[in-house]
Amino acid sequence: MKKQGYAQDNFFGWLMSSPALLLLAIFVIIPLVMGLGWSFTNKRLISPLPTEYIGLKNYDSILAIKIIPIEPILDDNGNPQIDENGSIQYLRVRDVIRANPKYLDFRLYTEFNAFGNHFGIIAKDPDFYRALINTTLYVLMIVPAIGIISLLLALLVNQRLWGVSIFRVIYFIPSITSISVTSVVWMFLYNPDQGLINQLLQKLTYDVFGFSPWLQSADTALLAIILYTIWQASGLFMVIFLGGLQDIPEDTYEAAKIDGANPFQTLLYVVIPQLRNTIVYVVITSSILGFRLFTQVDVMTKGGPEGSTLTLMMHTVNEGFRNQKIGYASAISIVFFIFILILTFTQRKIFKSENVLE
Repeated sequence: MKKQGYAQDNFFGWLMSSPALLLLAIFVIIPLVMGLGWSFTNKRLISPLPTEYIGLKNYDSILAIKIIPIEPILDDNGNPQIDENGSIQYLRVRDVIRANPKYLDFRLYTEFNAFGNHFGIIAKDPDFYRALINTTLYVLMIVPAIGIISLLLALLVNQRLWGVSIFRVIYFIPSITSISVTSVVWMFLYNPDQGLINQLLQKLTYDVFGFSPWLQSADTALLAIILYTIWQASGLFMVIFLGGLQDIPEDTYEAAKIDGANPFQTLLYVVIPQLRNTIVYVVITSSILGFRLFTQVDVMTKGGPEGSTLTLMMHTVNEGFRNQKIGYASAISIVFFIFILILTFTQRKIFKSENVLE
């Protein structure tokens, strides 16, 4: 009788979860399998030519990268040429690539000096590595910033004060507003001439900072998007931290107070350990969302200037839909998926062994 009841419960469990499993299969599993298959082909979005199997060629194009030494330009006496600033003049990396048949498919990524020599980093797809570095730098900056700010906001709105619900709504509104809409608003705020941010900085600092190009400069464009993302996403994680704070029993705070703990000690030794699972969730989720950065970049900068805001998601979209190379974009997606998977497991391992959060 118990076995029959278990089978019936099991049947109804699968029946109730079948709509979610069906959607998961249609929108996640099937596209992942199709993308994996296309990554070994030269499939294009619109092309009269048949799709052909090309093996690991797409993955080789993505991952191939080399560091090559660059020789100095010699004068008639065989000595390195010196420019007007006293620096040694080197051959152009592009000329070195063209002169060597084995570098035929490579392009310049960057150049650098080390150990008294000049080197060039070349890759078959330098935009992939540029996007990878930009996206990783973006994640490394937003994850701790969003975590700290959202936790502080949660501590603030968790107080039993009059009108605190209004502030919860105000802080949360950016998270439920369309990213495209808020990105356009922030583009106006970042305007170097009439933007509110520059105008405010000039008034507060008496023109000490003056003009700031924000989205128009390769030095500040990524920072501008980071500031926007912190404002936009902190409200969502504030609510998550708020739920964790409200699950902490009042007896815990009272015990800390009786033991003579001040507010900072209570936060460090009582609240944060109790929020361990919430912190792990926020870190992993914000990291994944950070690596999926696309909409705000597409609206604000289109990946520029000079590729300073190009991201992995934007590079994938550019290759797959704008350049119509679906097979190559699928390979980028698979590499991206494996990278996120490794990162997630690494984060779980780190937080699992972190004693301060036990």
